[in-house]
Order: sequence, then structure tokens, then C-alpha cells
Amino acid sequence: MDLLDLFGFLLLGGGAWFWLDSLNARQQAISATKAACNSEGLQLLDDTVAIHRLSLRRDSAGVLRIHRIYDFEYSDTGNDRTAGSVVLLGKRVLVINLNLKRTPHLQLLH
Repeated sequence: MDLLDLFGFLLLGGGAWFWLDSLNARQQAISATKAACNSEGLQLLDDTVAIHRLSLRRDSAGVLRIHRIYDFEYSDTGNDRTAGSVVLLGKRVLVINLNLKRTPHLQLLH
């Protein structure tokens, strides 16, 4: 095995890790979003979230983590669609933003 093979295996392993980490983070975002919608009496449409932005940020301890912003849509009546977003730093949900028509609402999670 030469250096090029080793580099290829490392690249393949890193890609597999990132893919699995992204699936886990997305599932965390879906679970948190469903819980937030349920607590407000809303319906998460399509039961899914979509990645909006991906970057690197440091957490409060200074550790570099993947920062993800997901968009989703929800409804209060089932006849309308309203956009919201959820922000994750690593696997930790930081903010769920519900743009409620009745009153602006921002749910901070700690």
C-alpha cells in the first residue's frame, strides 16, 4: 500500500463519517422541530427538514464544530405553509425559529 492508497482510504473514511454525522444531526433537528411544533399545536409539514447552510463554528469551550441551519415548513390549520428554521452546533440544538403569525416566537434551547 502506497501513500496514495492511504490518502484514498482516509478520504473515503472521512466522507463516510461526515455522511453518517449529517444523518444523525438531521434526525436530531427533525425530533427537536417536531417537539417544538407539537408544543405550539402546530403540524410539521412533510415531517422533514432541509439543509440551508453548513459551516464551521466554535462552541463555548472553543472546540470547532459543524454549524448547520435547517429550514422546515409547518402549518397551524393544515391549509397554509409557514417557514421556520432550526440551528444546530454539532449535535446540540441551539435555536428553533417559528415565525408564528399570532405572535413572533423564538424558542431558545440550552
